[in-house]
Amino acid sequence: MLKQIPGLKSPPWLQRLVWIIDPVGYLERAKKETPELFKSEVVGFGNGLVFVNRPSAIQYILSHDRQELSAPGEANGLLKPLLGDFSIVMLDGELHRRRRQLLMPAFHGERLQVYGDLIAQITIETVEKQTLDKTFLARNLTQEISLQVIMQAVFGLYEGPRYKKITELLVLLLDVFRSPISSAFLFIPSLQKKWGPWGKFLERRQELNDLLDKEIEERKSANDSKRADILSMLMSTTDEFDQSMSNLELKDELITLLFAGHETTATALAWALYWIHKEEGVKEKLLEELDSLGPQFTLIELTRLPYLNAVCNETLRIYPVAMLTFPRMAEQKIDIEGYVLEPGTIVMGCIYLLHHREEIYPNSHQFRPERFLERQYAAHEFMPFGRGARRCVGEALAQFEMKVALYNLLSNYEFALASKSEEIPKRRGVTIAPGRGVPIKVVGYHSRTKN
Repeated sequence: MLKQIPGLKSPPWLQRLVWIIDPVGYLERAKKETPELFKSEVVGFGNGLVFVNRPSAIQYILSHDRQELSAPGEANGLLKPLLGDFSIVMLDGELHRRRRQLLMPAFHGERLQVYGDLIAQITIETVEKQTLDKTFLARNLTQEISLQVIMQAVFGLYEGPRYKKITELLVLLLDVFRSPISSAFLFIPSLQKKWGPWGKFLERRQELNDLLDKEIEERKSANDSKRADILSMLMSTTDEFDQSMSNLELKDELITLLFAGHETTATALAWALYWIHKEEGVKEKLLEELDSLGPQFTLIELTRLPYLNAVCNETLRIYPVAMLTFPRMAEQKIDIEGYVLEPGTIVMGCIYLLHHREEIYPNSHQFRPERFLERQYAAHEFMPFGRGARRCVGEALAQFEMKVALYNLLSNYEFALASKSEEIPKRRGVTIAPGRGVPIKVVGYHSRTKN
């Protein structure tokens, strides 16, 4: 006899409020009530929303037959105001598959090597703006680094009025969701009025659309085959049916890359700087490994360093930037771990709770990179970028940028945390970021970098 999926004791309105204000606290309390899976009321779906965190259950929902568990783009509707109707996040089925085929080459293989020197240069130039021994927020620093990487690698824009205006608009758009309270606009549709903060957001979003339209049209008119940026690559790429992306599709995809590509990497880098300087011995071990690189090392050698990999993985494990997988919907009655999933129910893997299962990660709230040196984790035990058909397209670029930026930060500068207070994870839009932004300062200089 299949069991009904348990719900939480608190009323729906309170669940939604806590989910917006304190998502990590919500998940921790939910786990105490129902450790494996539970029916949540944080977002209103027709037949309900279920969170699962057991690895076997997550593997099941992400790899099961699409006729039984589909991956509808419409279930990501709360992101539509940010990303648009034609983002890969919103597409279903065959359209989604073809879009992934168009996008994937831009973020893998030789393409990454092209971005290496760019990331290093931007990282150095950004830190050089800081004053010695003056406190600043690491989250602001890493956002500037990541935004410039995206602007130059994706758009091929380095300077000029349009570059300046697009970066200004993007920062302003993201600032709308910088706090848990302001993030409520995404989760409560009744707050999305055409006046006030949301109206201003819509105006800026349209202004960004107009700028991207102009850039795409000018790029098409110029027809410069020598450009190596991702926009130029996407404009010249066709799928197996010889179909290229329309201007509208290009525009929504570019906005998706701007939002998802730089915001998440900036947060992960800020968390990494925090943990590296907070936990005793981590920075010393990492610097010793970085120093072991030969004078003419390659970027491939850098990205394969075991302890650097472990530090990045542990950063992404302890507070994964994305707390949940993209949703799946039950198309028929399904048995999931002995529980019944009714047709129309939305089910999501909870990455945060998965990464804090004590039988997989003992003392899970302790930052300990060594765990990734001592054990090889299965695909559905560690999944900061999701899994399956909706796995993050930019995963390889995000990991690459994180490692190259960290190398250049730690090899050139001596940082020190400017506060002994613990960083508490807080909602920033649909992600979780350091609540205080990681106050930090440059206290010295090194000269370890490759000549």
